[in-house]
Amino acid sequence: MKKILSHHDSLFKKFLGDITIAKDFLEIHLPENIRKLCDFSTLTMESGSFIESDLCSQCSDMLYSVQTTAGKGYIYTLIEHQSRPEKLMAFRLLRYSVAAMHQHLEQGNDTLPVVIPLLFYQGKTSPYPYSTQWLDCFADPELEKSVYTQAFPLVDVTVIPDQEIIKHRRVALMELVMKHIRARDMLEFSQEIAGLLNQYVIQPELFKGLMYYIVERGNTSDAKQFLHQIAEKADDYREVLMTIAEQLRREGEKQASMNIARQMLESGMDRQSIMKFTGLTKIELSRLFKD
Repeated sequence: MKKILSHHDSLFKKFLGDITIAKDFLEIHLPENIRKLCDFSTLTMESGSFIESDLCSQCSDMLYSVQTTAGKGYIYTLIEHQSRPEKLMAFRLLRYSVAAMHQHLEQGNDTLPVVIPLLFYQGKTSPYPYSTQWLDCFADPELEKSVYTQAFPLVDVTVIPDQEIIKHRRVALMELVMKHIRARDMLEFSQEIAGLLNQYVIQPELFKGLMYYIVERGNTSDAKQFLHQIAEKADDYREVLMTIAEQLRREGEKQASMNIARQMLESGMDRQSIMKFTGLTKIELSRLFKD
């Protein structure tokens, strides 16, 4: 829904829509360290279509780019003037800035631009009563500062030793399997997997999901043997494993029938004969044509 601008908004947007006036505005109001990096002769108004739909009603969609000594960067200014204070305005400015960064990437760039949000305030309450530091929007700014001003935590399971992973209690099973799913034969890890299953009981659906993941996505040389070894060492899961093995057997037979049917189709055999020979249904056979 297109925003209906107030008289204040309309006037401000008209003025800042003039690039020479916008240049004066930015030269005056940008922080000095940023201003020194900008070549304002290259100032250009950019499309504001990057704004998320739920924010469109709150923003006048004005964005400027300028060449800097570090290359092309974005200076983002919020043309939505504020006539009354808003406690979480700093967070809204952050959302606008991230949206502008996303648009920059969508245009084919592979690094984020510097985006400087500017808030113009002309309300009755003076001075503006709230912080424009977005970290102050949190209940515990110091805690958030420790999170958002340094690298985010990384759990790189590819470099964690197996001996350490085994000690990770209920999450060890997932971590061990996902670490080795591509590079190692899961048959080699049946003992470790069974040991963890005996130590930390998981729900049947989780167990089934794990087994299918290993068999279907893993580099498992003998899926049947793998399931057999798990069943031998983890008695509590034997019944579920038998069900999985049966389902895999049926799926294997079905896939074999599909492969045979495909060969028959390629040789020119009619569909009715193929269905009779392979036991496939009309719907299953039609999938081969789509493939």
